[in-house]
Amino acid sequence: MKNKREEDEMGSEGSGSVLKRQRVDEQSSASGIGNPLVPYNDVDDEDEDFERGKTNNGGEVEGSNTQVVAAENGEDEEEEEDVYGQGDSLERRKSQFEPREDCPYLDTVNRQVLDFDFEKFCSVSLSNLNVYACLVCGKYYQGRGKKSHAYTHSLEAGHHVYINLRTEKVFCLPDGYEIIDPSLDDIRHVLNPRFTRDQVGQIDKNRQWSRALDGSDYLPGMVGLNNIKETDFVNVTIQSLMRVTPLRNFFLIPENYQHCKSPLVQRFGELMRKIWHARNFKGQVSPHEFLQAVMKVSKKRFRIGQQSDPVEFMAWLLNTLHANLRTSKKNNSIIYECFQGELEVIKESPNKAITEKKQNADDQNSDQRITDGGTKHDIFTETSRMQFLMLGLDLPPPPLFKDVMEKNIIPQVPLFNILKKFDGDTVTEVVRPRVARMKYRVTRLPRYLILHMQRFKKNNFFIEKNPTLVNFPVKNLELKDFIPLPMPKENERLRSKYDLIANIVHDGKPNEGLYRVFVQRKSEELWYEMQDLHVSETLPQMVALSEAYVQIYEQQQ
Repeated sequence: MKNKREEDEMGSEGSGSVLKRQRVDEQSSASGIGNPLVPYNDVDDEDEDFERGKTNNGGEVEGSNTQVVAAENGEDEEEEEDVYGQGDSLERRKSQFEPREDCPYLDTVNRQVLDFDFEKFCSVSLSNLNVYACLVCGKYYQGRGKKSHAYTHSLEAGHHVYINLRTEKVFCLPDGYEIIDPSLDDIRHVLNPRFTRDQVGQIDKNRQWSRALDGSDYLPGMVGLNNIKETDFVNVTIQSLMRVTPLRNFFLIPENYQHCKSPLVQRFGELMRKIWHARNFKGQVSPHEFLQAVMKVSKKRFRIGQQSDPVEFMAWLLNTLHANLRTSKKNNSIIYECFQGELEVIKESPNKAITEKKQNADDQNSDQRITDGGTKHDIFTETSRMQFLMLGLDLPPPPLFKDVMEKNIIPQVPLFNILKKFDGDTVTEVVRPRVARMKYRVTRLPRYLILHMQRFKKNNFFIEKNPTLVNFPVKNLELKDFIPLPMPKENERLRSKYDLIANIVHDGKPNEGLYRVFVQRKSEELWYEMQDLHVSETLPQMVALSEAYVQIYEQQQ
């Protein structure tokens, strides 16, 4: 009898352990929430929930185990059904993590402090994995498991509403359930602005102003950019490129470049969408994330805190964007479609062999004369075709002497005069890399023509700035009257008329000056002056009175 009794007890313990393991497995599978988030370094959300499931139910499992033993001893046979049905525990666990629409903490969300323009890094661990923004204070924290920084913040500060910066899901912590509420959609739109193709097509027809949370009005696409520290050269470049319609439309729809993993391309697209978004919480945008990508990709050639040349930055940006966006089969991209033109270059340089013979003869003080068929053989002529994204124009040198009033005369030159550099006949003297005479002729005009006036020249001691004013038309720049253009193909019309859409200006001394830009708003054909955060309407006549440095012209269609 004793052996029988021991076997029964062992059997009951064995069945109890099996039931305990079965229950834990079932609860862990029931409590495992499909989590698409990037794992948190310390404790993953799923693992934490699983651990919580085990610890919460450990006492109940043991309790049910004793109940089973008791039932086998004949004490309470009805309790055994609760073990297999698992009672209200699973229902409670299920309801705890089911999405809810009636979160009591939604009224604590403070939209005034939300700013998604900065890098998505945890403010404690500085990690970019699984980052959440607290919608009460605006700070970024990592994870939502029990040992995570967001969970700790929710307990310490009493802030309970958090949005995942990657998936845009909103959660209530420390409870852990997802909040489903349409009133949070405006926050999602600010976090990740989105446009449909129909909305993109209507942007240039929209004349409506938008209102920020502080009550100020702003025009989508005409918002100021924050100057973080001597980054005005970036701001004027971005504001100018925003006026190029095909480029803007391309980057407003992320599906156009989703194949590209370059951080520069992604951040440029995000910045473009934020500038043109009509539902922003504030009337300005900070290009902080874009600048971080620029510093990384350019290997700190362009960086925060160091003034740079917008011509160099624009050339680098366009070439880098093209290199990242081009397809493997064709060397083409939206950058080349907008800005690429073609030049015919005739290069006349001294024949190397003849030059060396002459130099040797001079060195030896020889009276022997070298005659090799006249001067034609002394010059080597080379003709080539080259693509360009922008054209550099040479300004005439400023006067050396002051006038009678002891003031320097600021010279003026028509744009057409300096455009003659590309008529195919004007000779340009080049010293580097070798002495040569160059002639340029435009063989194909781009859809958007970028001109830059070479105002700055470096010598051995300092940088000189040429203050010459360039007189240019704001509308109807007719190139065919001043430079010879190729004949169009059959059934094609020669498009040689251009309208100005952006004009970058430099004010002040070469090393200490500031950059500002004049841009045109197409929906109303009004001109705006933009300098970092300051945006003001101006007259077209004022655009032509400035020291133009970079100009973007749009081809009339």
